[in-house]
Formats: sequence, structure tokens, C-alpha cells
Amino acid sequence: MLSDTPIFMRDLANCPPAYLEDPARKEFFEIVWLRNEEALHTPKHDFQRLRGDWIYLIPPYRVHQLNKAGKNGVLISFKQELLEDDLKEFLLDVFRIFNIQGEFSCLQITPESQKGLNAVYELMHEAYEEADGNLIMIKALLKVFLLKLIQLKEQHFTMQDLNEKRIYEFMMLIEVNFYEQRKAAFYAQKLDISSKRLNQILKEKLGKTAVQLIHDRIILEAKRMIIHSEITLKEIAYQLQFKDPSYFSRFFKSHEEQTPLEFQEKVKKHVRINHNTLYS
Repeated sequence: MLSDTPIFMRDLANCPPAYLEDPARKEFFEIVWLRNEEALHTPKHDFQRLRGDWIYLIPPYRVHQLNKAGKNGVLISFKQELLEDDLKEFLLDVFRIFNIQGEFSCLQITPESQKGLNAVYELMHEAYEEADGNLIMIKALLKVFLLKLIQLKEQHFTMQDLNEKRIYEFMMLIEVNFYEQRKAAFYAQKLDISSKRLNQILKEKLGKTAVQLIHDRIILEAKRMIIHSEITLKEIAYQLQFKDPSYFSRFFKSHEEQTPLEFQEKVKKHVRINHNTLYS
């Protein structure tokens, strides 16, 4: 179903099981707009309400899946190819709001923002439902919708306190540097604070140290590579900058209580049974 289309739109209540099980789904960006629902995660900011309109921005090749069953709202899934003719700066902004190297990002939509987003969505859905599926119109409206989300992300950022902004900047630094830089001092220097202060902020807000979060990111990348690539575990170890595969195996087991090989075998078993790679 998905291999033949660059975009897929549905009400969540009518989302067919075939979509959820489609192996090609891993290649799609997903926008999940919950309407007047409780959040699927625990809100971290004082200015967020538990119930309301939430937009989850889920990047391709994620490891975990959000449970959206039975929720009120809409789903927009699209391939990167729809955006590739746009400016690189715009594509980079899209990557950032989707947390492209992570699991997902989330925005709570204010009533004021909801009106503008809904107007664009209705036009896009109308174009999508047309018999010829006016792709040029859909692509233009999708870009407007994404630009509104980028604007909302910026507003959300300005509402956070200084330490939350530092955490955001730290997480963005990890995305760019985690392959080569795995010590807190590097990131603290970039943020112009001490390593001790960085760890204090992270422990207070996230309950983890800088090194723990860096290690979490490495494990996430290892899992993705095991699930979605054809290269060997030895090649994964070297791509992730481990000095030898045995060290990588010990590192992985210390965090996951299983070796990379054991994790790989579980993934293969899941694929044989479920015929998809949506393993978590």
C-alpha cells in the first residue's frame, strides 16, 4: 500500500491495520494529531495541559511505536521525497522538529494555532481525496503545514526556562557529535558551562548524566542499524567508533542486558512472525 504513494492521510479511527503492518511505513515521516485527547507521554513543562490537541512528529526508522489505537485525531504520513526540491534550510528545520535522530517530538497546540493548522489540513485533505490526487497542491499545502509547525516549535522553545533551553541545545549537540564526542566536557564547553553544572541540570530535569544520555543515543543508533541495515555486527561496531566488536558487545549488553547478537536474533524472529520490522 505505502510503496506506491509518497503521502498517506487518514482519521486515526479509520486507519487500516494494513498501514500499521506495512514494511514500507518505516520510511515515512508521521504527523499524529490528537484532538481533545490526553497526551501519549508525560508532559514535562508547566505550561502544558494534560488534555488537549497534541501533535506528535515521528521520524522515519524509529525503534519504538506510539500506541495511537482508539484515539481521536488524524494521521499524515509522507516520504522525504516530497520535500527534496525545497531549500536545504527548510529540510533541516523539518529534521529538527521531527527529532530526526531520536524517537519523536511533541507539541501541544493552542486554540489559536489549531484554527490555522486545521484550515491548512482541510485544504490538504480535500486535495488528497480528489480522484487525481493533486500532488502539486498537496505538496504545497504540506509545506505550509510544516512551516506552521516549525513556527510553533520556536514558540515552544521560547517558553522554556534557561535550563530547558540548555537541555535542548545539549540534545541537538549530541545528534551532531555523538559518533566522535562521548565525554561531557566537550558538550559543556560548547554550552559555556562546567561539566558539573551540565550534569546537575540534566539530573534535575531528565534524571540522567550527560554520559548516560550520550550512551543512550549510541544504543538507539545501534538498535536502528541492527534492525534496518544489512551490515554485520562487526561493521556496526566500527561505524559507531568502537575499537573492536567485543567492546561494542560488552557496551551493548551493559545497557540492554542482552548482546547485539541476541537482540538481532529477536528482531529476526519478530520479522518472521509479523512480516515487518516495527520491532521495539
